[in-house]
Amino acid sequence: MLIDYKKVNIYQQEGNKILSDVDFHAEEGEFIYIIGKVGTGKSTFLKTLYLELDIDEAEDAVVLGENICNLKRKHIPSLRRQMGIIFQDFQLLTDRTVKKNMEFVLRATGWKSKEDIYKRIEEVLSEVGMLDKAEKMPHELSGGEQQRVAIARAILNNPKLIVADEPTGNLDPDTAASIIELLRHITQTGAAVIMTTHNVQMIDNYPGIVYRCIDGHLEDVTKNYNRSELSDEEPTNN
Repeated sequence: MLIDYKKVNIYQQEGNKILSDVDFHAEEGEFIYIIGKVGTGKSTFLKTLYLELDIDEAEDAVVLGENICNLKRKHIPSLRRQMGIIFQDFQLLTDRTVKKNMEFVLRATGWKSKEDIYKRIEEVLSEVGMLDKAEKMPHELSGGEQQRVAIARAILNNPKLIVADEPTGNLDPDTAASIIELLRHITQTGAAVIMTTHNVQMIDNYPGIVYRCIDGHLEDVTKNYNRSELSDEEPTNN
């Protein structure tokens, strides 16, 4: 099991409890949606997975084999290197090309051989259909292309876990669909993908495991999921 949360209480950085008694599990190859209205704790929950936010109250909180309640700060970077994190606003380095963005990540995570680095960059850019954009600057790319590059960056080190916070939020419907298809394809490698979204239509088209943040709790709504039950979700522009 990649993630095992039992009775986890999650607080915002301001100290306010936002989610209580969270039970959440993720296995290899699973595609998991986190849904809910704005302010219900979706992004805050994700931050605990990639250790930007501490967990102090839990019966159990294990991420990639590590009890994160007791994890020392010096061990966080090595755990994060087993993850890929994708943000809605891409967070590409704007002063360098797509290829140099990729190279920066690999060198920062311990890659030394230039030959190995460039081979891996070519592999991941090919996988996301962006090899022909390797020498482009981020501002020369469309939003969908930038998100594909962000996904390529996230999978450079063959992560066991992909965490994506509204990865399609600023994209048109066709581009958003292509991004979801790409993320679902990544699960075939054995990685789990956990993503937040407001786009209920997307979940209908691309089924997965569904959790909902509501009334201070995170509920597994996969088995009884349907459009009418979740009609109170926030509208989306996708």
